[in-house]
Amino acid sequence: MARRGTITHVVFDMDGLLLDTESFYTEVQEIILARYNKTFDWSLKPKMMGKKAIEAARVFVEETGISDVLTAEDFLVEREEMLKTMFPTSELMPGASRLIRHLHAKGIPICLATGSHRRHFELKTQRHGELFSLMHHVVLGDDPEVKQGKPSPDIFLAAARRFEGGPVDPLNILVFEDAPAGVNAAKNAGMFAVMVPDPRLDSSYHDSADQVLKSLLDFNPSDWGLPPFDEEKS
Repeated sequence: MARRGTITHVVFDMDGLLLDTESFYTEVQEIILARYNKTFDWSLKPKMMGKKAIEAARVFVEETGISDVLTAEDFLVEREEMLKTMFPTSELMPGASRLIRHLHAKGIPICLATGSHRRHFELKTQRHGELFSLMHHVVLGDDPEVKQGKPSPDIFLAAARRFEGGPVDPLNILVFEDAPAGVNAAKNAGMFAVMVPDPRLDSSYHDSADQVLKSLLDFNPSDWGLPPFDEEKS
């Protein structure tokens, strides 16, 4: 595992990392494809994950071969209707609450950098407002400073600028991500990346990350010079 610099700040992705929302996207995409007698192939998932909605939608309709019968824009409208009812039921991923609360309690500045737009962010975090309020700030996909979605570094560079006393040196920032595009965005920003991928993701996508974990529960803060969990102290 590569490690340089001193980690002083932490940035979290949201979908598939802190909240179990990626399954909603997969379910809706399977429903839409079934109408055209097609199935959703999981190899398409990493090409869409972490990207801005319209960028992911274009990948979806083109790669599945339905772009002549369904535009990316119409796909988003249809998907939106189904997702709106699913998002408020979002559950936290294992270890998410423990890690966020630990870092906050130890005075490590943390923030969120998600491709989700505000309306989706509010639906997804509806049941978890208190936990997300521990973030120093939140950078969303429809933020004016985020010109391009991941793997562009825009969102993480915006996140670094907004910490107190920012911009924070990228070498002092650790990013948590589940998506290949997100890991690449963090690396393009010059930051360190811990990847917590879906187990179905092909392992060839792990290569860019500095550390790969099965779950946030497996994260050891001491690996990165961060304060250990209280139960780890001798």
